[in-house]
Amino acid sequence: MTSWVGRTAAEIAAAVREKRTTPREVVAEHLARIERLDGRVGAFRTVHADSAPAEADEVADRTDLAELPLAGVPVAVKDNLAVRGESTRNGSAATPDTPADHDHVTVARLRAAGAVVVGLTNVPELCVFGTTEGAFGAARNPWDTSRTAGGSSGGSAAAVAAGLVPIALGNDGMGSLRIPAANCGLVTIKPGHGTVPAGIGNGDWFGMSENGPLATTVEDARLMFEVLAGRRETSTKPPAAHTVALSLRSPVLGVRVSRPYAEAARSAAALLAEAGHDVHPADPPYPWWLGTTSLAHWTAGTAVDAEGLDTGRLARRTRVHASVGRRFVHGARSGARREQLRRILEPFFAEHDILLTPALARRSPAAEPWHERGWLRNILVNTAYSPMTPPWNLTGWPAMSVPFGAFPNGAPCAVQLVGRPGSEAALLDLAGRLEALQPWRRTAPLG
Repeated sequence: MTSWVGRTAAEIAAAVREKRTTPREVVAEHLARIERLDGRVGAFRTVHADSAPAEADEVADRTDLAELPLAGVPVAVKDNLAVRGESTRNGSAATPDTPADHDHVTVARLRAAGAVVVGLTNVPELCVFGTTEGAFGAARNPWDTSRTAGGSSGGSAAAVAAGLVPIALGNDGMGSLRIPAANCGLVTIKPGHGTVPAGIGNGDWFGMSENGPLATTVEDARLMFEVLAGRRETSTKPPAAHTVALSLRSPVLGVRVSRPYAEAARSAAALLAEAGHDVHPADPPYPWWLGTTSLAHWTAGTAVDAEGLDTGRLARRTRVHASVGRRFVHGARSGARREQLRRILEPFFAEHDILLTPALARRSPAAEPWHERGWLRNILVNTAYSPMTPPWNLTGWPAMSVPFGAFPNGAPCAVQLVGRPGSEAALLDLAGRLEALQPWRRTAPLG
């Protein structure tokens, strides 16, 4: 009997379309793995053990089965997006336990493409922090369960890395896709602004938040991105050679990139140069105020999302974050600093097609109850390990995390690729080149 656990979304969909397996068989195998392993990982807030098999049968009965790009593929959804029949808790005891009467547009697109939703994944409260723990559980890194999976799409990343699902849906407002993807050895792309429908929280964190895929291969990430964006990339041209800038500099003053992440970026640059790309060191002209601007937008987004909630039911770190952010809401809504940052960085991307950086500055923190720790401690820990991602939410430009290299214990390392608006296809092509040159282990060895 063929096992579909550990297979890619593309492989599963092809097998279902060709009637070599059924959606129910695929979903049943993944539900069994979730039941067996998720107690060690903490990926899911809720699992559709009863409804997912019936949903799989509905996919099998569709007259357009042979055309579905995600036919029968199990998918997990981040718990800040509406899934009909489920409450959207956003990691918080302060949110209402009221079932949604409709799917978020991205969930609807996945289902229309043949995917089967098997559950909602854990997030930190209001998706604020780069670690995932709180009222509904803690998501651990399947490669090293002593460490957090990252955040805020930590549960979705943990689910994919543990082989509980082949792909998952998440979103990214300050790195919330790229941070857990880098921790867990996954491919993700934060699309450029307006490429994929957002509709996240109260205003998408001033337009900085984007929905995107988490996957184990570039092929799967591209496939899911195309479904989310409502388009298919049909070009058969070979990937073009790109001008790539290698930068090891942290965008945030005072934060140092550790040796493993710096070496991963250097090694990736060397491979791309050998493959014919024009690669050379060059640092973007990050302004000195980038760190404070990131903090202002980060806290202001939480202040807006917390409006109307019972603040007494929020964790202390969340209450403080929102309180700090209230004074910055007006400035964040104006968009002045984000436009200024774009003007500063545009000349750099006129000269370089793609920026290559370390994905993180250091490994993720220990899997501790960070929601019980003080606000300042959380801010310092988050900033120290994930300073590389926020600039590209502020600009609204596409960025990826791609597995590259590993730590001595086998846990993955990663690099970040950034491009100008509209460069999603080019980023995916370059990520595919890295994957071909140095393939990675796709799933953590949990047994």
